[in-house]
Amino acid sequence: MVKRALLSVSDKTGIAEFARGLESLGVKIISTGGTAKILRDAGIEVTDVSEVTGCPEMMGGRVKTLHPRIHGGLLCLRESKEQMAEAEREDISLIDMVAVNLYPFEVTISKEGVELEEAIENIDIGGPTLLRSAAKNYRSVTVLSDPSDYGRVLKELRSTGVISEETRAALAVKAFRHTADYDAAIDTYLSKTLLGENVLRMNFTDGVKLRYGENWHQKAYFYKDPKIEGPTLAKATQLHGKELSYNNYVDADNALQTVKELGNANPAVAIVKHNNPCGLATGSTLLQALQAAWDGDPISAYGSIICTNETFDLKAATFLNGKFVEIILAPDFNPDALEYLKNKSENLRLLKLPDLREAFGTDYTYKYVIGGMLKQSRDISLYEKWESVTDMSYPEEKRSLSEFCLKACKSTKSNSVNLAYEYEPGFFMVLAMGAGQPNRVDSIRKLAATKAIENLKVIYERENPETSFEDYCQKVMSECVMASDAFFPFDDSIIHAAENNIRYIVSPGGSIRDGEVIAAANRLGVSLVFTGMRHFLH
Repeated sequence: MVKRALLSVSDKTGIAEFARGLESLGVKIISTGGTAKILRDAGIEVTDVSEVTGCPEMMGGRVKTLHPRIHGGLLCLRESKEQMAEAEREDISLIDMVAVNLYPFEVTISKEGVELEEAIENIDIGGPTLLRSAAKNYRSVTVLSDPSDYGRVLKELRSTGVISEETRAALAVKAFRHTADYDAAIDTYLSKTLLGENVLRMNFTDGVKLRYGENWHQKAYFYKDPKIEGPTLAKATQLHGKELSYNNYVDADNALQTVKELGNANPAVAIVKHNNPCGLATGSTLLQALQAAWDGDPISAYGSIICTNETFDLKAATFLNGKFVEIILAPDFNPDALEYLKNKSENLRLLKLPDLREAFGTDYTYKYVIGGMLKQSRDISLYEKWESVTDMSYPEEKRSLSEFCLKACKSTKSNSVNLAYEYEPGFFMVLAMGAGQPNRVDSIRKLAATKAIENLKVIYERENPETSFEDYCQKVMSECVMASDAFFPFDDSIIHAAENNIRYIVSPGGSIRDGEVIAAANRLGVSLVFTGMRHFLH
């Protein structure tokens, strides 16, 4: 039972209401400084810590609760006759509850121009010690480090008169996690400020075991970042289907990031297979975007992951009839579409992510390598310049299509080359991609160009235009844009592009042979833009 509680908080949110609730249950309250004043102003009876310890607060408030009559009252093992007798002999009264949150160190150091002295004064000593003492003895003491838990604790006390051991254990773990994060922030700041050393401490929680890793014989787990904001797979709700695997998470993350590149102006769909967007399109409707994305590579779309920025509707759902996909990730699903997709397959995973249209909440990405961690800023920008470098100037009306193609290219594994087509005015699709090749020319001649012709064959047979396939193919290719994620080291890429009637190319430029590349483009009637920005993705 809770007879005495110590309340000493930096964040005063809800503390008066909590204390009033405890008082109504007969709990005696001990408090310090500003917290005690707030409680007294609210008409709550409070005993000052200094009355318990017999010592005044000292050292400018630095020393208040660091005393045996406080920590003895927390750490005393109630089941130990020896310790209980010792407590009585030393006039130590037991404390059954602690509500403490810490000086705002992270808020302080986030302020521009903060001085070291101010940061140090916001390093809490007594608070973490109280939390750790109470958490260590959680079988007898309830510890609260988060104001959001006040209501839960009061509800239990009112309904049963006690706090369950399950709740006390959960709150103890939360308190230790809180002090660990707090100390990690101090270490990171002081290592940089005092020693000039960069320290990276990361915190991931709620780990779940996955079906398997990249391969069936590998074990895998997924952990969540509890502080991340914006759309993430960690926030997605699975509405249907079997549990996700390691590869599902990797591919779904690529699909999410790729769709986010296209913004929210139009319905957009990304179809990802083996961590590459094999289909990507915008449309006037979700169905139109989905059809165009599927046309980008119908073969690779088998067993793929689909992500869209639109609520999934029944028309889009019925389009997938007879088509095998692993996951659909969307902001939401219309009820009829959800029912249809659930009946389609018991294994199809349906993931709902309501804030999919919101901005990402991080500016960095991380990648673990054996023995170390790589950290880099996210590849957010698209180009540094827009410089037409050939005799045939790059038409401005191709700018929007080119930007779409660049966004597709930066989401595709290097060396990457993408072909994009404006299949209807204002709406774009990836016609083909060349991904993951050790040389760029193979990305064009062996993959992108060849795949584009294959995909156009499917579209041609469905639409049945009044022209030969050769003429149809030549016309479409001549209207496409090709984007490369890095410069062309030789002019052979330009030559192979021109052989396939590709007339508009976007590249970062920057090769020592840029002159030869430009000369080849001029000779072959290709319009070339240099952007000054590379987009490798490994």
